[in-house]
Amino acid sequence: MSTSTTEPVRDSESVRASEPARGSGDAPELTFDVLVIGWGKGGKTLAATLGGAGKRVGMVEQFDTMHGGTCINIGCVPTKTLVHDAEQRREDDDAQQFWARAVERRDTVVGKMRDVNHHMLADLDAVTLIDGRARFTAERTVQVNGGDDVLTASADVVIVNTGATPTRPDLPGIDSPRVHDSTSVQHVDPLPARLTVIGAGPIGLEFASMFAGYGADVTLVNRRERLLPDEDEDVAAEVTSVLEGDGIHVLHEASAVRIEDGAGSGNSTASEDSSASGSSSASENSSASAVVVLRVGSEERRIEADAILLATGRRPATDDLGLEQAGIDVDERGAIVVDEHLRTSAENVYAIGDVHGGSQQTYLSLDDFRIVLSQLQGDGERTTTDRVAVPTTTFLTPPLAAVGLTAGEALAAGRDVLVASQKTATIKAMPRPKAVGDPRGIVKFVVDARTDEILGARLFHVDAQEVINLVALAMRTGTTATQLKNGIWTHPASTESLNETLGKLEPLEG
Repeated sequence: MSTSTTEPVRDSESVRASEPARGSGDAPELTFDVLVIGWGKGGKTLAATLGGAGKRVGMVEQFDTMHGGTCINIGCVPTKTLVHDAEQRREDDDAQQFWARAVERRDTVVGKMRDVNHHMLADLDAVTLIDGRARFTAERTVQVNGGDDVLTASADVVIVNTGATPTRPDLPGIDSPRVHDSTSVQHVDPLPARLTVIGAGPIGLEFASMFAGYGADVTLVNRRERLLPDEDEDVAAEVTSVLEGDGIHVLHEASAVRIEDGAGSGNSTASEDSSASGSSSASENSSASAVVVLRVGSEERRIEADAILLATGRRPATDDLGLEQAGIDVDERGAIVVDEHLRTSAENVYAIGDVHGGSQQTYLSLDDFRIVLSQLQGDGERTTTDRVAVPTTTFLTPPLAAVGLTAGEALAAGRDVLVASQKTATIKAMPRPKAVGDPRGIVKFVVDARTDEILGARLFHVDAQEVINLVALAMRTGTTATQLKNGIWTHPASTESLNETLGKLEPLEG
């Protein structure tokens, strides 16, 4: 086992013992069978699997901030912990105290998972942990910098798993201390009475819903004509209705122009044409901290905010990796170019996870691990083309889960389509959402009229993040809509919606 806690070669007796070879310079030189750059889901699982099989594995990560990867530190786990706690808040709870307790619990959960992840690799004698930032100097060689210390690591096989980072638009005033990304806003203090979210993708929707739950008065800036433009209109309309019902002000066809200092203006409204109902629960006496200047249609509008969240997407984290030194090609967005086996343009260098672009999901990073492991220890047959019916969930309250085609996409593909769509509250054989006090949402299925094949589903209701996995499995295994409709499910459970909703399929005309 080898660990270094703050810098690559500080506290590094075991590093030197593991690999004593040195060059003519002062920097240690380490060699491995496999070098993994980045402790994300796919990277850590690959390192643990290969290390457990006796391969000499090096893992490079910046331990102080990302020990365990994005999902554990700043992504899926901490944000969904905050979402859960927001759903538990009652109207008479003090918003600031409740938020502070939620952040504390978030940090506790993250700390425990970081410790588990540390031991997952540190307890393997074949794995060497290297704390610092890596940069390629040759095809399978990197220089790792941590503070004033430097070392060089090379390997027969290199895995790039550096993830993605929030995009930061070129916007005047963006350096204001009131402007946050999806990482920093998780520790915003105090809880903002008025939050403006710029961007209405999954991250923007999740944080808007979550902060509204904590009592903030939220304005959501959407540059499109409606939310979820790639979804069917009825699904998007239901999501919009739920968000607005939670007090979120949704501005369509709106884009940020600049951010100004608004200190001392004294205006307590969230926007020129919206009330600040609910904001007093977050802060009774909040003066404006910043002003977001928007272009809404043909008009300019000014919105006062105590905090601003930039939710304008994430891009592959490839800056300053020295990829050109290794002959690793990237596309116009900076994503590493890979083939269906996740091989890069450099020999024996693979890229896994968000760094190669596409859908940014932890479970796809895990599947990337399976593909690369198939190359290194298996038959090499597994590829990205094997992926069928991959589900997604946006963790609103209630969650929105999706898999497969929308009705519009199915029609555009020339399919004869049957559709079943029901508001959650009207589904008689689905009592669980009513029992837990949130019957909002919609259930929608798209089915091939000729084959009874399930083409897609949109589930917007309590427990949707779980039920969607059953639907995805049915699609992957060829289970028909009729078989799913006639399934026997526990009661009361949200899964029971399948019995009733799939019994209401009707033809959809193009």
